[in-house]
Amino acid sequence: MKEGITPDTSEQARCSYASHIEHLAGVRDPRIRRAFEQVAREAFLPPPPWTVISMGHARQTREVSDIYDNVLVAIDRQRGINNGEPALHAAWIDAIKPQPGETVIHVGAGTGYYSAILSLLVQPGGRVDAFEYEADLAAEARRNLQGYSHVMVHAASAFGRVLPNADVIYVNAGVPAPDVEWLRSLNPGGRLIFPWQPHKDWGPAVLVTRQSGGFSAQPLMTVGFISCSGTKETTSVANRPTESDLGTVRSVWIKRDRAPDASSVAIYEDVWFSSERI
Repeated sequence: MKEGITPDTSEQARCSYASHIEHLAGVRDPRIRRAFEQVAREAFLPPPPWTVISMGHARQTREVSDIYDNVLVAIDRQRGINNGEPALHAAWIDAIKPQPGETVIHVGAGTGYYSAILSLLVQPGGRVDAFEYEADLAAEARRNLQGYSHVMVHAASAFGRVLPNADVIYVNAGVPAPDVEWLRSLNPGGRLIFPWQPHKDWGPAVLVTRQSGGFSAQPLMTVGFISCSGTKETTSVANRPTESDLGTVRSVWIKRDRAPDASSVAIYEDVWFSSERI
């Protein structure tokens, strides 16, 4: 517990906050509200005063109630690293439907707040592998998550490496294309959600599901995330998607499994997006 914050004030703020976030995000699974109630956000933040950011406006505060709102909270403003918007994360978590006993890979875990929330949703029996490239953030996440025995923090990039099999891959860093290893590591029925950013700093969140015939893809909301370490922009100019193309995606393919065809929306080194359903 951070200095000057009592367990009672934190718990009271979390209860109303969790209900507010549930409403804003249109969450259907009540377990998500309970997870937001359980995890103390301030335990994953720098000491106060905190910088909270809403609608592009930043201000400093020492009031714990101010961080229990749908706001970004700065972790490192110079690097543009924030504790992300809670309603966005609640909506994403609701979309990927983590279940007890499942394995989650969290890419871009930061200081571990959303890793902690994900870990509660896969209990009993599940686990979270949290990857954070920035060494100082990974060290902080390890400290913050000491009480979560079913979370393993890796101080490494999760891009361009073979990963363990997973039921959920939750990516909190923008990529021009999903890593082919993310697709390969998904178990049958596994879900991947990531910020697809073929244009600098923005693009749709995409929900990918591994089905028997391939990988279905569903564009969701437009988002902007800092870039994932280790990524390469390898789209050919002829196949760079336009803004209108982004919403037409219905599947994603590994090129070794299926060559790009006339339905292609964007073609990358190892994967390509199609406007056709599986």
